[in-house]
Amino acid sequence: MSLTDQAAALFASRLQPSEHPGSAGVAAAIRSSLRTNGGAPGCAAVVAVEYGEHPETAAARMRWALHTVTTAPVAVAA
Repeated sequence: MSLTDQAAALFASRLQPSEHPGSAGVAAAIRSSLRTNGGAPGCAAVVAVEYGEHPETAAARMRWALHTVTTAPVAVAA
């Protein structure tokens, strides 16, 4: 699974940056988000909706998600 797909899944998850999740928590949130939202395409759709409805907060959340998955990569089955 690409880092972009992982970031979209993390973005679409219920996990909050304030929780300061470790790699296990991030991986669990990504897996749960993928199941809940119908895979990578569903997570991408959630991202698109949030950018359309809440662009002022979506950008910061995506920066967090991208930073999280690139600085502490987690093993998530595709």
